[in-house]
Amino acid sequence: MKRTAAAAWAARTVTAQRLATGSSTLINRIGTRTATWIRAGRRDDLTGLAAALGCILRAVLVAAGAYLLWRVIRAAPALLWALVPAWCWVAVRAAPREAAEHSSEEAPEGAEPDPREAVLQLLYEALGDRPAMYLSDLLQHLQEKGQGKGWRVADLRARLEALGIPVEQRLRTGGRGASRGVVKAQLPPLSRPCPQEASPASSTAA
Repeated sequence: MKRTAAAAWAARTVTAQRLATGSSTLINRIGTRTATWIRAGRRDDLTGLAAALGCILRAVLVAAGAYLLWRVIRAAPALLWALVPAWCWVAVRAAPREAAEHSSEEAPEGAEPDPREAVLQLLYEALGDRPAMYLSDLLQHLQEKGQGKGWRVADLRARLEALGIPVEQRLRTGGRGASRGVVKAQLPPLSRPCPQEASPASSTAA
């Protein structure tokens, strides 16, 4: 009976984790693609306000679309009975499967699994002696160690942000351009020391 209850609790935890992670991933994708589409309206052959008119027009279209959607839902709230389940279904499918499988690993009886601690452990191992690391390099490192297969940088970013792990938006390191990454000094401390932290080359646990 206890095992059945524990299995049911684990299944609900996995579903909730995938829903939260997938929702964050979807919001990030929608926001990124919308911003990219708006920025693409800028004219490089013009200057000043004339160059930005395309961006302004696209931003107005996005705002008008959001307002129209709000008015439709306000007029017919029953639509939420279809929209909310549809969002949940898409969000669960958008969640990286490895994240759900990792969070579903059994913890000792009476203790809840702590996926945040496990991810922090991986981050410290990947960083080693480096003060910072781009998300693209971090993802490559994790995939070389068998983690995050099929993930994109946006998936990794959404996973970190969902766990409350800070992501630097305009990191510059190694003489490269600004991009998103993690800064070691900004990471929360581990509950126990990472044995591979001082020697990333010898790490096999990532």
